[in-house]
Amino acid sequence: MSLTSAATLATLDRTGPRRITDLASVEGVTQPAMTALVRVMEESGLVERRGDACDKRVTLVCLTEAGASYVRTRRQAGVHAYQRLIGELTGDEVEALVAALPALNHLAELESQDREGPKR
Repeated sequence: MSLTSAATLATLDRTGPRRITDLASVEGVTQPAMTALVRVMEESGLVERRGDACDKRVTLVCLTEAGASYVRTRRQAGVHAYQRLIGELTGDEVEALVAALPALNHLAELESQDREGPKR
C-alpha cells in the first residue's frame, strides 16, 4: 500500500467521512489522483462512498470495517516497533524521551491541525 493510501485511511479514521476534494487537499494530491486512489481502495474493500445526508449532491468517502481494521493493525505494529526500540535505550535516554513528550505532543497536535484543515 502506498504512503498516500495509508495516510488517507488514517485521515478518514481520525476525521470521519470526507469529500474527495477535502481528502485531496489534506493529502496534498490532485483531485483526479485522489479519485483514482479512492477507486482502488474501494475495490479493495477499504473505503466506500456514501451520500451526504445534509446535501444529497455530495458523496462522502467512508472507511469500511476492513479499512478501520487495517488502520488499527498498522498503528499497533508501530507501537510494538517503538516498544522494542525503547527497550534498548539507556535509562538516561528514556528520561530524555519522557521530558520531550509535551513538546512532541504539541508537534503532533499542530501537524494534525495542519493536515485536517477546516472541518465541515
